[in-house]
Amino acid sequence: MKKKEEPIRIAHIIGKWLGGGVEAVVMNYYRNIDKTKIQFDFICDDDSTNIPYEEIEAMGGRVILIPPYQKVFKYHKELKKVLKEGNYKIVHSHINVLSVFSLWAAKSAGVPIRIAHSHATTNKKEIKRHIIKLILRPLSKVFATHYLCCSEVAGRWQFGNKMYNSGKVRLLHNAIDLNKFLYNEEIRNKIRKELKIQKDACVIGHVGRLVQTKNQSFVIDVFNEFQTMNPNSILVLAGQGPDLNILKDKVKKLKLKEKVLFLGQRKDINDIFQAFDLFMLPSLYEGLGMTLIEAQVSGLKCIASTNVPEESKIIDDVDYLKLEDDAKKWASRLAKYNIKLRKSYVNKFKKAGYDIKIEARKLEEYYINLYNEV
Repeated sequence: MKKKEEPIRIAHIIGKWLGGGVEAVVMNYYRNIDKTKIQFDFICDDDSTNIPYEEIEAMGGRVILIPPYQKVFKYHKELKKVLKEGNYKIVHSHINVLSVFSLWAAKSAGVPIRIAHSHATTNKKEIKRHIIKLILRPLSKVFATHYLCCSEVAGRWQFGNKMYNSGKVRLLHNAIDLNKFLYNEEIRNKIRKELKIQKDACVIGHVGRLVQTKNQSFVIDVFNEFQTMNPNSILVLAGQGPDLNILKDKVKKLKLKEKVLFLGQRKDINDIFQAFDLFMLPSLYEGLGMTLIEAQVSGLKCIASTNVPEESKIIDDVDYLKLEDDAKKWASRLAKYNIKLRKSYVNKFKKAGYDIKIEARKLEEYYINLYNEV
């Protein structure tokens, strides 16, 4: 009897698993890839939170915890050991410019295929982080053999125009299960009932980690202006993060406590989108702006900052405004939208490369071709 061939195991370097967008993207691909051919192992910092151990293990994956990258030498030593013992042929690093550390360890461990994946850009307002990123950016590709990005903007920023123009950087879309995000009136009513939101209330929604980058403080400023124009309105913020108490204090000071809902981390974000009427993403920077894609699939009218790549605009219902524009201007733009119209554009998203069923097959083929190079 012929022995069953083992799937190719890919070591995915996640860094700190905090339940953010990058983790969601990797899990979307993992759920939809053919696991008889490809398996994922997730290598995460040991101070991670929200790792879905049960789901990963049920699908045949493994979670391996190592010291965080801040402990450079411990990180290098432990990661090198893990990669050697696992006999991995492919390492896929998702930690942007910090990939210099993970892929150095991978090269030291003798891993032949080392993928650097760019998921983000930068913003000068985050001074310390911005300087570190600029220092590490040219180093992030030194130990890589292959290059991926979630958008042209992210690819050009991390790997440079010359490399991007050469065709060496491959675009891997942050694909999703489109059917899960399609507008559903029944789910809308159910979620609104759960959140105690009136059927006729106008709901402005935002989804993202509660950090400076996502700029929720400005979301609250805009809503404060909007609710004077439309008193029957609610702001819903889904996500968790270090800025939670700062944002709650701001809401309290503005006397908006009864009108702003903090949902924390949710596993049913696709359903939460159904309860919204409008969506805001005024980020300081984004590699793509995954939640903006999800909001559009849900048929929402959206407004984003000009720091969010225009590649994330798939349909016409997205406006971009500068962060230099005041909150009143943003609120006035939101007030002009016709929120009664909610359409489905699923074919546009399939064509744009956001159907996970199709894109997972492409990633599978990519890994197999790389493996066969070894």
